[in-house]
Amino acid sequence: MEPWSMTTLLVCFGGGIVGASLGGLYAFVLCGLIVFLGCLASMAGCGDFLLLSVGLGPIFGPHVGGFTSGIIAITYAEGVKKNAPGGPGSGKDILSPCMNTSWDVLILGGVWAVVAHILLQYLNKIPVLNKFDTIALTVFIGCALARLLFQGVAPWGKMESIREHGYFGTKKGAIQWVPWQHNTPSKIAAFGLGVGLLSVGLAVALKGIMDPLVAKGTVSAAAAFVVPLIFGWSLAAISLIGLNFATGTIQLFPVWHHIAILSALAYLLFGSALVAGVVVGIGAAFLGDIMARMFYNHGRACPTHHVVAAFRVQCALWPQDSTGRRRGHGEHRPLRRASVILPGEDDLHPWRIQGGLQVQRWQEREDL
Repeated sequence: MEPWSMTTLLVCFGGGIVGASLGGLYAFVLCGLIVFLGCLASMAGCGDFLLLSVGLGPIFGPHVGGFTSGIIAITYAEGVKKNAPGGPGSGKDILSPCMNTSWDVLILGGVWAVVAHILLQYLNKIPVLNKFDTIALTVFIGCALARLLFQGVAPWGKMESIREHGYFGTKKGAIQWVPWQHNTPSKIAAFGLGVGLLSVGLAVALKGIMDPLVAKGTVSAAAAFVVPLIFGWSLAAISLIGLNFATGTIQLFPVWHHIAILSALAYLLFGSALVAGVVVGIGAAFLGDIMARMFYNHGRACPTHHVVAAFRVQCALWPQDSTGRRRGHGEHRPLRRASVILPGEDDLHPWRIQGGLQVQRWQEREDL
């Protein structure tokens, strides 16, 4: 899709309205399902439109209607309109749809989707920053702005709560993000290890499927990189439906999409199941809890702290030298130049941008 076309902007606006009406969690689950189906379509040689332009792009990506529009909507409904489904103080409620609020809450979701899409295009043009997950950064910027504008609360939360409980305090779990998952370090480590190894296993298998297909020209290089990267993330997103469809102890589902995507990314960069599954898996699990203590516990709205964790780990993982080469599968390989880039992008830039998603081409350059 052309990023600046009227069709793209209108579809993006519509997806934002739908995402706001669904609420943050339902929209994210739907986004995960679309990404999952997009991966299957790519593996079947049916193109990458569903994956890159719908599930991860301007139509219903997580930075637009596929999650963030729902967060913007509930924050506005709770802080300004005072008609949030859960009543006063329910700005963190990502489970409830916003359909029963008011028309302007829904429209705001559409407006944000367009703003997020435009913001993403400009973030993708900033040197160094555009080498990382600008979709995740766009999500965080939107949620932090909503918290500040609609609730008057800084990204790190209310100072009263910080002074009372400590910046990294959890009030014995009362204000902690997913407390049943993060109440002991040993549980965090064990779960991070499990998710890391599972995600790496999926990435290994899917890379083995996609590499021959891209060599034959059956699938795009973008899809060949994104499918093993994002497949575990999509399963994690879909599994979150249990948070809404259960009650009591049955509702205590784990949240693991941030661990899955980082473990898969580490494998694709380094080719080591040990590094990706064990070190990054466990590290991402702990970092998710740390970021929640910094940006979630003391606030009145969901700031999507897990995307901050993802962004920071990606910054640590990305080893690129001055020649534009990165480490992959035990050695440095020169990057192949992107074949499709947006107007105005540096022709030597090693990322392919489609549907708002930055995708690295890891094949060796044939002209070297």
